[in-house]
Amino acid sequence: MNTRSIRFRLTVWYAGLLAGVLALFSIANLIVLERYLTETLRDSLSKQARDLGESLIANIKQNGDAYVVDEIKEHYAPETNDLFLRVTRADGSLLYVSGLPKNKRFDPSQIPAPTLPLSQESVREIELENGPDLLVDSLPFKTPDGQQFVIEVGAPYKEIEDVSRGLLLALAIALPFVVALAVGGGYLLVRRALKPVDEITRSAARITSQNLSERLPVLPTGDELERLSLSLNQMIGRLEKAFQQTDRFSADASHELRTPLAILRGELESIVRQSNVPSDVRESIGSALEETDRLTKIVENLLALSRLEAGDSHFERKQVDLGELVTSTTDQMKLLAEDKKISLRCSTAEHVTVEGSPTRLKQVVVNLVDNAIKYTPEGGDVHVSVREQQGKAIVEVSDNGVGIPKESLSQIFERFYRADKARTRKLGGTGLGLSIVKSICKAHGGDVTAQSTEGQGSSFCVELPLSNGAFE
Repeated sequence: MNTRSIRFRLTVWYAGLLAGVLALFSIANLIVLERYLTETLRDSLSKQARDLGESLIANIKQNGDAYVVDEIKEHYAPETNDLFLRVTRADGSLLYVSGLPKNKRFDPSQIPAPTLPLSQESVREIELENGPDLLVDSLPFKTPDGQQFVIEVGAPYKEIEDVSRGLLLALAIALPFVVALAVGGGYLLVRRALKPVDEITRSAARITSQNLSERLPVLPTGDELERLSLSLNQMIGRLEKAFQQTDRFSADASHELRTPLAILRGELESIVRQSNVPSDVRESIGSALEETDRLTKIVENLLALSRLEAGDSHFERKQVDLGELVTSTTDQMKLLAEDKKISLRCSTAEHVTVEGSPTRLKQVVVNLVDNAIKYTPEGGDVHVSVREQQGKAIVEVSDNGVGIPKESLSQIFERFYRADKARTRKLGGTGLGLSIVKSICKAHGGDVTAQSTEGQGSSFCVELPLSNGAFE
């Protein structure tokens, strides 16, 4: 997973925020619950102390101590109900103190006596060494005949702690599950929300200068993505218009220049044929003729490029045996290689058939082999091969020449680009040959790539779809 993607960052942010909010909410609930239970226990203890005072202690003079003690044991049963009860007179003597509870959670004898005299009701928390913490409500009570008592009612925090611990355990188990479920749902929502972005990205990656007529998908969602798609499509439309104007200009300019160049060449040749032309003028005219030929070649190449990049696919298409085409073309160029004492070898597989224009495909081979010969020093080697690989026809032209700088490999198929401008001009290059190769390959549904090591040589690989027998 790409950790820098918006999808990942949104999911992590959402997960962190959700986990933090749920954790804070859970802690707040736990604290509130503990306080509520504690307050409820305090109210319950206070109520029991008042009930005890008003129902029994208030009539102690008439009923006697023994009766009150028996009634406390019968009605409150502190040992059974896990309660602590203690009634202390004003002089510190005990009227009643409860015994050990049945579960023996605490020992009432360890609970310190209240500080006398006690002026108002108070609640205190008592920590026992070998037992649970107790909450004890101490209530000063005065009977109608003037006797003063301190009624203490206490209960352990155990129930509250059990409830808190159970809630904490439930939260500890449920929280990761809830967060994981929410994160999974959030991830799916983010993925669904960003799915149009993936579609836009894939569509944008397919759009090149050859298919600017295509547009990005526009989902009628009414959100920012719809506006982005519309804006990008408008931009692509403007780019298409600009490319069309540029290509139209190149095509028109190339077409218009052909006639003046032909006339210029004819005029120069007629002057050269005159016998009274001085030798120095003849040499200058010869140089001008070379430049005229070069200009003519550039114009022809520009016109071919303009037609190819404008989508002109109306050239002749038929089944072509690529092995035979490459072999015959290479044989025709062996004289050019022999002039530089270069070994030009060719190895082809049988029955490698593609669909296309023999003329255009031959132009591809001629340009690549011509470049290889130009940039391979004397005594070098150029190898041309044809093979079938993974359902494609492969034409590879490799040499052991000067090579191409690494920083130039990504630009060599651009118009007029030269890795070594001075050397290319000296060798008669126009900077359009590889651009034409690229355009022809694209027009045939294929592509061309290059690999090179400076000083060791280069390798150009043409990939074309194999014939399916549609053309005869």
